[in-house]
Amino acid sequence: MKALTFGLTLVRHGETQYNKEGLLQGQLIDAPLSESGLQQAEAAGCYLKHVLFSNVFVSDMLRARQTAETIMKHNTSCLGLQAVWDPLLKEKSFGTAEGGRVQDLREMAKAAGQNFLDFTPPEGETQEQVKERVKEFVEKMLQKIGAEHWQDRGVEETSPPVPAETSPVEGTADDGVRGVPVHALVVTHGALMRVALRFFVDELHCSVPPGSSKEHVFSLSPNTGLCRFIITVRKEEHTFKLSGIRCVFVHRGDHVQQ
Repeated sequence: MKALTFGLTLVRHGETQYNKEGLLQGQLIDAPLSESGLQQAEAAGCYLKHVLFSNVFVSDMLRARQTAETIMKHNTSCLGLQAVWDPLLKEKSFGTAEGGRVQDLREMAKAAGQNFLDFTPPEGETQEQVKERVKEFVEKMLQKIGAEHWQDRGVEETSPPVPAETSPVEGTADDGVRGVPVHALVVTHGALMRVALRFFVDELHCSVPPGSSKEHVFSLSPNTGLCRFIITVRKEEHTFKLSGIRCVFVHRGDHVQQ
């Protein structure tokens, strides 16, 4: 049976002044990158400059768009690509807590007896609502990539090679995607990435990288943190269906320290 295998790299946007000051942004506050955030985006772009990308999907919020544009300008494979600005990739809505301190949200969650990262403030999105956005985006991405690349890149499926053990933190920029011509870059937000990772692992049965705990995988990625996956799809009649997903690394941020 034929299958198409492609890479997926998730990137959290660079730092904003709100991030620096410990304030919640969510959806209503569309802040630009801070000076440090611009430097982080430049560092991510330099780190990824030789990695081949075939598709780019980006949250339509300013901080994500600035990060994506900076990464793309360093990468020759992106020169002819048109990024897709997708509102499904927006940050989680924090409702009435947006603009307030992250510490205040932590205290609200504690008072409610809930985990901070899973807590829904008044008028905010629930984790389930964010997960539905993630699922809708993944389905759109699979259909778009399948439609664009199946004819040229779909091959008879064989037993996949056992991936080399790579550190979840350090490695090379093309870990997992060397020789993989189809590769999607997705630039989005921290809370949404966390929900996506939980969905991939818990519901799509994505493998966790060697040496990583679920606690680490489900933690908040740093600004311009990178997570990479290898996805396989099969064609069933006129639609493309996920047949496998594995994680190469999560929350890699060593490019910012370089």
